[in-house]
Parts: sequence; structure tokens; C-alpha cells
Amino acid sequence: MKDYDETTAFLGQWGCFQQMVFFLLCATGIPNGFSGLSVVFLADIPPHHCLVPEANLTQEWHKAIIPIEVVNGQEEMSRCSRYRLDVVRNLSAQGYTPGRDVNLTDLEQEGCLDGWSYSRDTYQSTIVTEFNLVCGEQWKQPVTSTAYFLGVLCGSFISGQLSDRFGRRPVLFATMAVQTIFTFIQIFSPSWTVFTILFFTVGLGQISNYVAALVLGSEILAGKVRVLFASLGITLSYATGYMMLPLFAYFLRGWKSLLLALSLPGLLYIPFWWFIPESPRWLLTQGRVKEAEAVLRNAAKRNKIKAPQDIFKDYNADMDKSQGKPEERHSVLDLVRTSNIRTATIILILVWSSLNIAYFCLSLNTSQLHGNPYVSCFLSAAVEVPAYIFSWLSLHRLPRRFCAVGTLLLGGLSIFVIQLVPQSLPEMSVALEMLGKFGISMGLAQVIVFSTELYPTVIRNTATGTFYTFSRVGSAISPYLFQLSTYYKYLHYNILGSLVILSAVGIMFLPETFGRPLPETIQQMHKREK
Repeated sequence: MKDYDETTAFLGQWGCFQQMVFFLLCATGIPNGFSGLSVVFLADIPPHHCLVPEANLTQEWHKAIIPIEVVNGQEEMSRCSRYRLDVVRNLSAQGYTPGRDVNLTDLEQEGCLDGWSYSRDTYQSTIVTEFNLVCGEQWKQPVTSTAYFLGVLCGSFISGQLSDRFGRRPVLFATMAVQTIFTFIQIFSPSWTVFTILFFTVGLGQISNYVAALVLGSEILAGKVRVLFASLGITLSYATGYMMLPLFAYFLRGWKSLLLALSLPGLLYIPFWWFIPESPRWLLTQGRVKEAEAVLRNAAKRNKIKAPQDIFKDYNADMDKSQGKPEERHSVLDLVRTSNIRTATIILILVWSSLNIAYFCLSLNTSQLHGNPYVSCFLSAAVEVPAYIFSWLSLHRLPRRFCAVGTLLLGGLSIFVIQLVPQSLPEMSVALEMLGKFGISMGLAQVIVFSTELYPTVIRNTATGTFYTFSRVGSAISPYLFQLSTYYKYLHYNILGSLVILSAVGIMFLPETFGRPLPETIQQMHKREK
């Protein structure tokens, strides 16, 4: 039987059909950039202090009732305490002046019994101000991010097996609907608990449609166009959505209006159902030869090319010989069933997990770039654009292992060097951190392409979904990694740099896929050079 790429070579690589599939699948990735880091604005903690109810207080006592604390060398109002209101009210009624007649440090303090007053300089509202996730409830704020990433984790694993069983196209559109609908429902959340459960579901849908689109495009497109899609198209669409996020957040300062803006674009993708086809590769693995031929004949018609009379003649002969044999089913266990596939799986699980820890740690650390959160988020997203472009250019000309190892060493070493920069040069530290994110983003895009090319069609989506599953374990813990700086200022940078460099070393032990056709069966993967 001919190789699939040889059989479908009559279509060409960049006809009207391939262009339609390329741009439509890229467009489906833009909303993923919206929701990927929307928590930066949805759950940000604005400056706040205890609310002082209307009381008979003089102007001096109204200003002095909130204690002053020194935080990071600067004085600011206490966020979680105030002087006892009944005591202050009596002192004010007796005509005492704070600081002159009364030593404020001698006064007893109490918690924010009447709630909090939040600054509206940056946000009109966030879920923190809506549900008072501060002081004793502040632990809920990072849990919100973790719940989203746990949803991403579950979606990565479940969607991979579902799309290998039921098809790439149905899972793509079903999970896009989940992401859109549950993002909209979040607007009506009556409590933090409900919001977090819905956020978990949004994360489940977000990564599921991203993985399905990535695999679908990798299987329909061929040659250089496939590399362009996986290394540049789908990643740039994510970065585009990521850069649009701070734009939406800047003009829509309330968390409910922001969620509404993030959910409505999902309606624009409904017509895509009639233009994006199922993967012919997947249809062939299911024995649905006529459906696969129908997809290719439609593609030939769009490309104005005459298709062969019997496209899968050899495949049909093989199917006739296999009639009566039990249908072979595949599962996640196939990723560890044999030694060479097991080795590749373990290495890629560690690489994906390490790179996602580093990526999200640096993405969530945008406050070091600029005091304005909108500008910080935009710069953090913008640095990914040249990373993805260089990733595509390198994959276009150079072997996969060489590209990934080189860029990851660049990213890891840049993060390590940050601790050597004098404190008088903070701009250089920021530049090195962005160079590190550039290398990590570029390397991660290359690893994604490498992974999809390494595994056969029958388990490709299961493999990709599994890698995303384990990588999101790292994403879930990344919000807490920077807390290690309380023990040693550069400890988190040392950990990130070590993980990235170890990932580069692990990639050296994987087989090269540059210039080779995608494997269709597990047996073809076995034949790859170790």
C-alpha cells in the first residue's frame, strides 16, 4: 500500500482547499488566547482597605482609622485591619486629635467587620471585589487559576481519546461550544464556588479544541504547509488572542463585561462546521474509506484538480483481505506498551511539563515588566510573536532535535543569568527574562510539531492529549512557584532554568522526524531510527 502522503500528492500542498482549512483552523485558536490568561484581569487584586461606615468621625479620624504598614520598604494603608471603630468614635466625639492627643500605636485593632473599600483606578470590578477574596479569603484567588488549569488538564486527557474514537471534527466543535457557553454562564455566578466550577469547565473546553484543531490540521495538511500550520499558524492565532485580551480588558474594566466580550466571538465559528472537514487519515484508520475519498474529491474540486478514479485502490484491497478480522482498538496504554514508544513518551511528558511550568511562570510574572497590568500583559504576549516566527523558519530548514535543543538552551541559560545582574540594572533583568520566554515559547512550539510528527495516526491525538494533560500539572502549580523567592530571591529562576536545560538534554534521545512522512501505524513508528 502507498504512503498516505504519496496517495494524496495529486492535491498539491497549497490549493484553495488547504488554504481554507489552514485559515479556518487558525481562526479557531484565537479565543483560546482570550481565556488562556484572562484570570490575570478577572482575578486581579486591586488596592483595598477596610470599609469605614458612615459614622460621626472628624475628617482627621476618618483618615487615621486605617493603620499604616511598611510593605517592601514603602508605607501603605493596612489591607486587613482598622482601629476599633467604637473606640475611635468615642475619641472623635471627645475632640481628641489623632497623632497629637492620641498615640495611634496604642489603639486596639480589629478586622474589616464592615467589608472593604476597593480602588477603582484600574478596575471597576473583579471577582476579588465581587466575592471579597481578600485577607482571610485570599487563598481562594490563586485557587481560581489552579481550577482552570485542572480543567485544562482533564480536557487534554479526555479530548485526546474522544477524538481518536469519534473523530477530530466533532470534538473540535463540541469543545468550542463548551468553552463559549460556560464562559457566558460565568457572568451569572452567584458565588466564588460556582464561578470556579464553571472556570474549570471553561479550561476543559479550551484545551480540548486547541488540541483537536492542532491534530486535525496536522493530518489534513502536508509537507511544508503542515509545519507552517503547527509551528506558526496555530501558535500565532493563540498569541493574537492573547494580545487582544488586554485590549478588551482595558476598555471593559468590569469582570462581567469582559467575560461577555470573551464569549460572544464563539458564535462566529458556527458556520465553520460546513467548511472544516473530518481528517481523511482518521477516517482511513476507522475503515471509512468512502468517506475519506469523498473528502479528498471535494478537496480536488476546490483545487480544480481531477482526482484519480480510485484514490485508495491499494487500501481497498487491503481492507478486503482484512474483512472478518476483529477491529483493532487503541488506547493510552499503547503509549507505553513497547520500549521505544515508552521511552519517547516518558521523555516528552517530562519535556512538556517542564516547559509549561516555565512558560506560565514567566507569563504570570508580568508585573516586573511595567506597572500597568494592561501594558505588561501585552508585552508578555507580543514577545511570543517573533518566537513563533523564528520557530517556523527554523523548522522549515533544520532538523527538529537541533532546533529544539538550541532554543531551549538559549531560554534556560537566559533565566539562569538573571541572578548575576546587579540590582542597579533592573532593565537588564527584564530583558533577560523576556529573552528566556522567547526561547521557551519558541522551543515549546517546536516540541509540539515534533510530537505530532513522531506518533502514528492511530494514537496521535491520544499522545498529544496525554502530553497536554501532564503539562497542565505544571501549569496548575506555576502560580505558586514564585513564592519560593521568599526563601531565596533567585530560587525560582534556578528551578526554571534547570527544568528547561534538562528538557533540551532529553530531546537529544528522541528519533529525528525531519523530512520523513507521518507514520500511520504503530509498526511504522517502530521502524524509526532510535
